Amino acid sequence: MKHDSIIAQEGYPFVLLSLIVTVFIAFLGICWLLVLSALISFFIIWFFRNPERYFREGVGVVVSPADGKVIKVEDIEMNDTITGKFKKISIFMNVFNVHVNRVPYSGKIEAINYHKGKFVSANLDKASSDNERNAIQIRTENGSSIWAVQIAGLIARRIVCWVKVGDPVKKGERFGLIRFGSRVDVYLPPDSRIAVKIGQKVRAGETLLGYL
Repeated sequence: MKHDSIIAQEGYPFVLLSLIVTVFIAFLGICWLLVLSALISFFIIWFFRNPERYFREGVGVVVSPADGKVIKVEDIEMNDTITGKFKKISIFMNVFNVHVNRVPYSGKIEAINYHKGKFVSANLDKASSDNERNAIQIRTENGSSIWAVQIAGLIARRIVCWVKVGDPVKKGERFGLIRFGSRVDVYLPPDSRIAVKIGQKVRAGETLLGYL
């Protein structure tokens, strides 16, 4: 399944319910409530939007897996599900960002590890280790290992992953979403060259994160 509809399919039940409620309120003729319901419906449609994106070609080019703002760039050594030394980039998504996630680099899905956890604010450092999260490992053609970790936030309570172990994936391809505000951490090999800075806004499938 391509998951390329203009509205992410996971949003259809929310959109339909909000529109039904809005129509019902319209029949009741309660103007202020109708306006409020219409605004909520618009927000839900806007939240689940799924625009086309055009990624950068080029040798070793890594693109952002999420829309949002870069809140951390660091060298880190991991000894958990993810093990080894990496360059880590954390991207925070607020409720107004597109929440469909995209593959940062072409390769093959080697592992998917889901962890139950808390729902603290996704912009906090401890969200990477404490929150509910879904870690996806991509093995590139040259043998490099890249991890993209979907992290639920204070409001987000549903991580959706559309790929499975063994799937070949292409850079910029949609692989999942997180509902209602969250974060994505990217782990690149330690010799990668990072091209973004803290505070920079990025777009999934388009913004250059760095080079392998």
